[in-house]
Amino acid sequence: MKLNLKNPLVFFDLETTGTNINTDRIVEICYLKVFPNGNEVSKVMRINPEMHIPETSSAIHGIHDEDVADCPTFKQVAKDIANDIEGSDIAGFNSNRFDVPVLVEEFLRAGIDIDLSKRKFIDVQVIYHKLEQRTLSAAYKFYCGKNLEDAHTAEADTRATYEVLKAQLDRYPETLQNDINFLSDFSSFTRNVDFAGRIIYDDNGVEVFNFGKYKGIPVAEVLKRDMGYYGWIMNGDFTLNTKNVLTKIRLRESNMVK
Repeated sequence: MKLNLKNPLVFFDLETTGTNINTDRIVEICYLKVFPNGNEVSKVMRINPEMHIPETSSAIHGIHDEDVADCPTFKQVAKDIANDIEGSDIAGFNSNRFDVPVLVEEFLRAGIDIDLSKRKFIDVQVIYHKLEQRTLSAAYKFYCGKNLEDAHTAEADTRATYEVLKAQLDRYPETLQNDINFLSDFSSFTRNVDFAGRIIYDDNGVEVFNFGKYKGIPVAEVLKRDMGYYGWIMNGDFTLNTKNVLTKIRLRESNMVK
């Protein structure tokens, strides 16, 4: 099924040094930009993470330190990547929980505060797990009838994710709508305020903490009664994006008091 798009939709996948969205780095990025008219443009880039790639990670994606030694750093290509995805909605496999937060962290480290607040995010894995409970390789076999060759390479995973989403639309016409707003909502477990999901919107649209002792409590209320919690987060092992979002809420609430 051809996707019904109003904006370009960028499917992307990352290979990284590890799975910690706070500290690990990108070693390869692939994105496939699908335009409303059906045209496609793809790009694959190896990235020098400026840190050692652990052997356990190399065993998964096959990328070693020597493979990226002469590649550009993320900071050197960040503006080009930002320009490529500007004005596009975003899709991936497990992207809402991992790839998007990691990419945003890399942009922030590079000094680019890219605004994705108006973009829609489609996580094909969430759709798949809600309907079938499988991995990407199994999803590709299940929906597309093909084996996923070169799994855990960014390019193969990106293309497979695109094909799986189209096949999902064909398979579940009574459940899924060929509409980016619907797919974005359907593939979200929570309405995240920050990309890591530490702060979310509750049913009333109020920002609440989604972890720890104040889970479910409005952020504004916590900031009023326990400013030490703000300091703990700002000095803790949280993403730059989470800290930026929390600071914006704090400044907004301070201005409201004035």
